[in-house]
Amino acid sequence: MNGRLYRSSFLLLSLPLLIAAFSVQRPAALQRPLLPPAFDAASTRELADELATLRPFRPPGNVGAARWFRNQLRPYGLPTRSEVWHETVPGIGRVRLENLTTVVAGESPDTIVVMAHRDDTGEGPGANDNATGTAALIELARAYARPSTPSETRVRASHTLVFLSTDGGAFGGLGALRFVEHSPFRHRVVAVVNLHALAGPGPPRMEIAGDLPRSPTPVLVQTAARWLVEQSGARPRHPGFLGQLIDLGFPFTLYEQGPFVARGLPAVTLTTGGSRPPAGFDDAPSRLRQAKLEEMGRAAQELLGSLDQGLELAQGTTSYVWVGDRIIRGWAIELLLLALLAPVVVTSVDLFAHCRRRRIPLAPAVRALRSRIAFWTFLAFAFYALGFVGAWPDGAPRPPNPATAAAGDWPVLALLVLAGLGFLGWLAERRRLVPRRAVDAEAELAGQTVALLGLVVCALLVVATNPFGLLFALPALHVWLWLPQARTARPPVRLALFAVGLVGPALVVGSLAFRFGLGLDAPWYLLELIALGYVTLPPVAIAVAGAGAAAQLAASAAGRYAAYPEAHERGPRGPLRDAVRAIVLAVRAQRRVPEERRRALGG
Repeated sequence: MNGRLYRSSFLLLSLPLLIAAFSVQRPAALQRPLLPPAFDAASTRELADELATLRPFRPPGNVGAARWFRNQLRPYGLPTRSEVWHETVPGIGRVRLENLTTVVAGESPDTIVVMAHRDDTGEGPGANDNATGTAALIELARAYARPSTPSETRVRASHTLVFLSTDGGAFGGLGALRFVEHSPFRHRVVAVVNLHALAGPGPPRMEIAGDLPRSPTPVLVQTAARWLVEQSGARPRHPGFLGQLIDLGFPFTLYEQGPFVARGLPAVTLTTGGSRPPAGFDDAPSRLRQAKLEEMGRAAQELLGSLDQGLELAQGTTSYVWVGDRIIRGWAIELLLLALLAPVVVTSVDLFAHCRRRRIPLAPAVRALRSRIAFWTFLAFAFYALGFVGAWPDGAPRPPNPATAAAGDWPVLALLVLAGLGFLGWLAERRRLVPRRAVDAEAELAGQTVALLGLVVCALLVVATNPFGLLFALPALHVWLWLPQARTARPPVRLALFAVGLVGPALVVGSLAFRFGLGLDAPWYLLELIALGYVTLPPVAIAVAGAGAAAQLAASAAGRYAAYPEAHERGPRGPLRDAVRAIVLAVRAQRRVPEERRRALGG
């Protein structure tokens, strides 16, 4: 590898760094609402206690909880509309779900949505998660009720307000997804405020991640932060710099703002929980903190008033990362990631040119890489095939709640079957890739060069799908680029160098394990996200190709790399290859017969 060329390529970083520095800005918050907050925390606490006491077990589709919500708003002249549908929930099965909406007509058809889910996981009474959010939703809606006496004046909204009680919110935001896909208001939504677990022991917090690499408009988030600071005296927490980058590179959230942000609708969640929503047997009414509920409720009411008065400043979604009270624009970060990819691309191409100048054959290394990618493709195909026959959990493409059994109960038998199929596939490919003789330096260099070029192609595909995903690929690309220099080092050193490159992919598993509290269940949970379709096919295909290239570099680091053998070295075909060859030859023969008949008739 040309180390001087590699180091000089980092000069390209200067311009993106300068652009990123100039892209930093401090968003402005919307103005204070005309009316002061009149949030009744004591009444809201009573409502939360009542719901958690009367309906302590509220699984998705609970009819009693929906009836209770309607009854709370009926005396105030606030009718509710119902939308019923059926959905498959992992670990539960197919259930009837029901969203409830209360609409307050405003001067403009543009819509502000205030929402909270009313179901829970069943682990506890669900007093904080999410009886407090449902109770606060009712309290906010009551402020727009019809006057009870002629002397009272009704609060008029500038925008249409939709107070949305969702179902299935504790199981991946099913109700929120249903609303953004089917509600007649979805095309007019300009802002969404989600209320979740408002009376817990934790500090005020905002969740802004979406199901796609997008973020709500900074004005919405800054306005929410302003009122949370004013009511609580402390700046609300949110994921740190690295956490926000991970959320953009691997879009994932357990809160209900995710489906809205993914579809370009600015949404923010106000909560006292962490990245993982709070749940447990101790979620009892006696543990609710009324002072915290008052702070969060008053902040939500002021946020709603500010949005209603000045929403023309808060439309759309973008991507950015918060640093203190400032943001770095997402496009500037993407330019920086692309500049970090440039040294790898330049050096890998130079390495390829070096092999061509020295007439080092690359075709055997390409065939070896093809075989490794074929193995990982077979393994991915087997995984999806097992899902087709029902081996994996089935349901909507939403993240399962980490507190449920579906997130932690590994299907051991199905995983053993997958491992067995993978072992058979490895045996089929092993005969082609096992070293038969000593490998010279040129052959090993060819294998490393082809693998690095394969990783570069995968990185370019990542850029085409989600440039923030380079965060997980760049450590491997830069570290493994030095493997050709470490050929004469001892095997432990080479293996350690290879292991360092795995830091990038480990960020995804580590985020699930630590930020979202999944621990050792994180690998299975990631597979479950793939099985449910929350992680779509394109990133899986890129990961499969990258795994094949990484496997070739791993074999080189372990001293087990061998170029693809020549025809006279391959030995007899196995029964599987013989069967495939027989089928291919039979199909070719059937195609050849009509062609011969046509030629005979023509003659």
